[in-house]
Amino acid sequence: MAHHAREAEVIDTGRLTRRWFTYVVGIYILTMGISLAIRAGIGISPQSSLTRTMTLVYPRLSQGTYNFMLELFMLFLTYLVARKDFTLKNFASLIPAFVLATCLDLNLMLTRSIGFQDYFMKFLLLAFADALLAFGLFLMIRANLVLMPIDMFVNTLFKRTGFRWGDIKTSFDCTLLIISAAIGFALLGGPRFIREGTFMNAILVGQYIKLYFFLFRKIQTTILSYQRRSLEHRTY
Repeated sequence: MAHHAREAEVIDTGRLTRRWFTYVVGIYILTMGISLAIRAGIGISPQSSLTRTMTLVYPRLSQGTYNFMLELFMLFLTYLVARKDFTLKNFASLIPAFVLATCLDLNLMLTRSIGFQDYFMKFLLLAFADALLAFGLFLMIRANLVLMPIDMFVNTLFKRTGFRWGDIKTSFDCTLLIISAAIGFALLGGPRFIREGTFMNAILVGQYIKLYFFLFRKIQTTILSYQRRSLEHRTY
């Protein structure tokens, strides 16, 4: 699941049970972050803006359901791009996608009473939501298990084209934003859920993840240093 060398530094190579626990906890925290970002009401991420817009177009389906449908479509696109490299193991990505969809609907239900009128409070809520979202992603990266179909699609394009992973991901997010805005203009009288918070999300999530990597390495170094001093003390 790691895309860069710096991500490999935090990868957990321990017991599979612990890594799956970390992964599921990461999904839950991530969906709580998404839910709180929606409740902030000043803009959400590209992927969430598309699925949230669809709940206005056809409200009988939940956002979690739309999110799972998007992941399923991305798995199909991955098959079209990967072809011979696509195996039955790739279908395993639908398991965490289903868990994410379920957790998202649960957290949207749990947070439905949250709402602020004051813009500053909305801003603080979104900043906190992005911190949770980023921490959830960090835990999922650390667990190093199954890629979600969307990430799998981006990774497949990365391997096929040779373009930089970050450029592909940015292009993909922009495409989702354009589709979300187009649906909004065509069916809802204008784009929905694309505001200043959308760009704030794009900036903050990356910075938060960098912070978590830094803190993890700092804590890891401190623990190793303490263990080394304890060992030296016992030797003497």
